[in-house]
Amino acid sequence: MTEKTVALDFGQLGFGAAAIGNLYRAIPDSDARAVIDQAWVAGLRYFDTAPHYGFGLSEKRLGAALADLDPGETAIISTKVGRRLDPTPDADLSQVRQGFVSPEPYESMFDYSYDAVMRSYEASRVRLRRDRIDILYVHDIGRFAHGDAHEARMRELLNGGFRALEELRRTGAVRAIGLGVNETAVCEEILAHADIDLILLAGRYTLLEQSPLDSLFPLCAARGVRIIVGGPFNSGILAQGVRHGGPVHYDYGEPPAPIVDRVRRIEAHCDAFGVALGAAALQFPIGHPLVATVIPGIGSTRHLDSAVELMAQPIPAAFWQALRQDGLIDPRAPLPASAA
Repeated sequence: MTEKTVALDFGQLGFGAAAIGNLYRAIPDSDARAVIDQAWVAGLRYFDTAPHYGFGLSEKRLGAALADLDPGETAIISTKVGRRLDPTPDADLSQVRQGFVSPEPYESMFDYSYDAVMRSYEASRVRLRRDRIDILYVHDIGRFAHGDAHEARMRELLNGGFRALEELRRTGAVRAIGLGVNETAVCEEILAHADIDLILLAGRYTLLEQSPLDSLFPLCAARGVRIIVGGPFNSGILAQGVRHGGPVHYDYGEPPAPIVDRVRRIEAHCDAFGVALGAAALQFPIGHPLVATVIPGIGSTRHLDSAVELMAQPIPAAFWQALRQDGLIDPRAPLPASAA
């Protein structure tokens, strides 16, 4: 890990920009601009995006806004490599494609080769209107995304894509490289073969799950690798709770009964201490010294206001202790500073 990487100050709350790429639904350019403007006013200075998010739309919107808000390029920007954008001139742009409703006539295809990573970096830099991109993550490597094709994709990355990433870091084109994934096993596999700085880990170190404490986090601590926590609400279940009677999602699907029961127990403690469930979900991961920031997906000014308010809500130390005593927080998990 480089000295520059250590110096990166993300702030406790970052901006996940998938939603402004029209994730699942189209939003006007004006609404996307409004939420970026408001995030800037609220003090957010870390923005994470990817070519896959709206097939370049998220990067374009973020780049246009920050060209006005941040001409000195003081914000920290991360984007991703590993998916190239192929033209699809006959695509129905009004329909959901790969999760996005985008006016951009492309689709994303996995490609972890040296040339694809280099082209992806240059194309992202143009869309983002930045002289330099701070962080490049490898997007969705691992069995979670690739199943039986994992070994072939890993060879492609280790023999090609990582050479490109290390070259970009060595020349100062980027300040840090890492992974943007939803699973822990591939992180440990990569750490055995490559020198990375950061892991954007979605949904695996949350108020519901602390499995990275078993082996990934000790390995990261030994290697000086910092963690960016994505998906702090576990696909929404830790934002909504389970007692309202409506549909809830966990890990992109229907939650199993043990997860529903666990959330219900957490909600009972929230009621007892007057703590918002979403506040506990956002603030818990920051208790770990490896965690540099938390980045929920933000697609509207309402979502932004809520995230800022939840992150600022005071939570008594007794609340965290009660969760730990009830077996709802791993005893090895560091608690937020107020509860240490």
